[in-house]
Amino acid sequence: MSNVTWSGGVEHWTKKGDINLFLWQKKASPKVPYVGTIFFVHGSSMASQPTFDLSVPGRPYSSVMDWFTERGFDTWTMDNEGYGRSDKHRPINSDIANGAEDLAAGSEYILKHSVSQKLYLYGISSGALKAALFAQNHPERIAKLALDAFVWTGEGSHTLEQRRKKLPEFLAKNRRPIDRAFVHSIFDRDHPDTADQATVSAFADAILTLDDSMPTGTYVDMCSKLPVVDPLKISVPTIVMRGEYDGIAGLDDLVDFYKLLPNTDKQFSVMAGISHASFQQKNYLMAYHILHSYYTMPEPIYRG
Repeated sequence: MSNVTWSGGVEHWTKKGDINLFLWQKKASPKVPYVGTIFFVHGSSMASQPTFDLSVPGRPYSSVMDWFTERGFDTWTMDNEGYGRSDKHRPINSDIANGAEDLAAGSEYILKHSVSQKLYLYGISSGALKAALFAQNHPERIAKLALDAFVWTGEGSHTLEQRRKKLPEFLAKNRRPIDRAFVHSIFDRDHPDTADQATVSAFADAILTLDDSMPTGTYVDMCSKLPVVDPLKISVPTIVMRGEYDGIAGLDDLVDFYKLLPNTDKQFSVMAGISHASFQQKNYLMAYHILHSYYTMPEPIYRG
């Protein structure tokens, strides 16, 4: 396995109580006008840098952070407690509520080091759940919210149906082991061939450089405690992004969630040929463009 290193960014640290949280920043290009600040939120089975600052030879802009910095965005991501470089010593399973508290601490730090007064927030999978819960609690910090590979009640999710069979195992311990085969299974379970093997291998190298196990809390929540967010309490502009073949995000479940979002500045996008991990798919640039389009769309002047 290759030992992956990261460069071109700035390392930051903040506190949540006595917990150390790692943040990674890539600054907006000075060659274009500044647009805003994005805060990327990772999912259940990988830390932040592998997800959002990946490098794959021959695959341009595998780092979504690099793609957005070239378009005038300051970009940030953070390892939730229990992941990557952030603290892992507490005897907890780092559930979704705990992750939302991490985002509160991380966003406070980012806003203190940004010219922006609000953040563009993107979360994927359980990271979307953390981002949505954070949006309920701190709408004043969010300009626009993007929920990718999101799940609301879990209805129609065949991946969660299979995962529930292991719920007693997840409940019995705070962490679960991961390995290369596990990373590959993320891309094999929904639809074959949506990601190329070079990208999956590079992704596995990056993930396993930082972690050999992951917290169980988000799995427990997604298997036994849904819904953990209330769409009626998410008041910020929101886009829901769903891969065509995503086994986590049941389409009808997401449409029902979308209908209840009270802010009419909202969008729903189905991404063709994509399964679960959007930024590691063959059609990753499609996901980038959808996100960029929503973030840069002018605010409504007239609302009636």
